[in-house]
Amino acid sequence: MQTTTANSPAAQPTTTPQGVPLLDLAKQHAPLMDEMVDALRSVCQSGAFVLGPEVTKLERATAEYCQAKHAVGCASGSDALLLALMALDIGQGDEVVLPSFTFFATASAVTRLGATPVFADIEPDTFNLDPAAVEACMTSATKAILPVHLFGQCADMDAIGAIAAKAGIPVVEDAAQAIGAEWAGRRAGSIGRIGCFSYYPTKNLGGAGDGGMLTTNDDELADRLQLLRGHGMRPRYYHQVIGINSRLDSFQAAVLNVKMKHLDDYTEQRQANAACYAQLFADAGLDGQIVCPADGSNRRHVWNQYVVRVLGGKRDALRECLGAAKIGTEIYYPLGLHEQQCLKYLGYRKGDLPETDRATEEVLALPIFPGLTTQQQEIVVAKIAEFCKAACRGEAIAKPKAMGRTDQRVTS
Repeated sequence: MQTTTANSPAAQPTTTPQGVPLLDLAKQHAPLMDEMVDALRSVCQSGAFVLGPEVTKLERATAEYCQAKHAVGCASGSDALLLALMALDIGQGDEVVLPSFTFFATASAVTRLGATPVFADIEPDTFNLDPAAVEACMTSATKAILPVHLFGQCADMDAIGAIAAKAGIPVVEDAAQAIGAEWAGRRAGSIGRIGCFSYYPTKNLGGAGDGGMLTTNDDELADRLQLLRGHGMRPRYYHQVIGINSRLDSFQAAVLNVKMKHLDDYTEQRQANAACYAQLFADAGLDGQIVCPADGSNRRHVWNQYVVRVLGGKRDALRECLGAAKIGTEIYYPLGLHEQQCLKYLGYRKGDLPETDRATEEVLALPIFPGLTTQQQEIVVAKIAEFCKAACRGEAIAKPKAMGRTDQRVTS
């Protein structure tokens, strides 16, 4: 959801012979380059640079793919969350229940409207909202529940939906990392009142910059979202409500329309990579040191990230070892949002969310991008096994000389 920097994977070279990058967008884009250039040329020739035919095409394709009646493009996944809450009239004095173990945008959308984020703890196996913790957080001021389908796997939408229905409040799905994920055969973005997606380049369907999408089955909400994304203006220069400027540009839509046709193939490759990791880790015999991520029942996992737990307080040392071997990793997330400096006014303390705290100390994301080879995965697991076995013997891992780093800092 953030601007690509010189150190992000979108700006990095492809894999080196010795290393394994966290993400390799150049490899993914190479066979599509001519088609993407043609699509961008067509936008230039049309002059329809904002909310043009390419955006309409993407909105229709996304609605169909996500099993939703409507899709509304916007400027980013962060704006999608903000617009969703605006459309539901969330504001001063309201509370929204959400996880602390998520990217910052989930909470910032709440605070920007003057509402209060109320953090619920997570399930240890899926890293998603624990419905029991959600129910414990509910008060008369709770006006929405905002589950995050983290790392490509849906939260327990039956249990969360039941809690919301009992309270008479909406569920907004943060599906930024989960396009194509399913709960009980229903696609992410079609289950709650509104679904929010990101097209940041690192996502399963990523653009060449920022972009976002909202989905809903509610005709009135769809109309309100369209109004709010364009300054509340209808007709031109007549403003019905105070909205924001969050329009999806046609360049991003053109690139995404090219890639959309390949999304299921990308997902199948990610799923195959996840299965390969599970087998490689099982064969390596690292029980008690590495915990592989769970592929929960009743779900279609699309594996935006492959996040293991490193037990025994060795996560940071392992990451340093992998970085020295030019194996890219990332920590999603090093702090729960309740510990972030700008949210300390909420009054949370260490220990209030024990599963969130434990996750921040143990999680490590490994490469899982489409195009990742079995040989590359074997390199990753072999290096982790080498580290773990040496750690059990109390030995230090010898670091390669002058290998540099490929952790490729990314956001969201």
